[in-house]
Amino acid sequence: MSHTTCRGGIVKLTVIAGGPCGTTDDGNGNGNGCGNGDCPTVYVTDRGTVAVQGYDVDHSTPAGESVVEIPEAVLKEAVRVLGW
Repeated sequence: MSHTTCRGGIVKLTVIAGGPCGTTDDGNGNGNGCGNGDCPTVYVTDRGTVAVQGYDVDHSTPAGESVVEIPEAVLKEAVRVLGW
């Protein structure tokens, strides 16, 4: 569990899929690791929302928003954990 400051104050983040990994694991089992030990992650928040950490995607967004990419396996695990 971690806490982060977000628009609107401190948000409690709880990891439900992905998370810390080694240099050879990206969640797809194909050996393409993120290399820094802090890989794409899906969190639930204490505000009833889902937060996603991933790789930056070059795509225009409004101020305060961004587009990130995560492995499909990480998203599938999050869906499984949430029971969707």
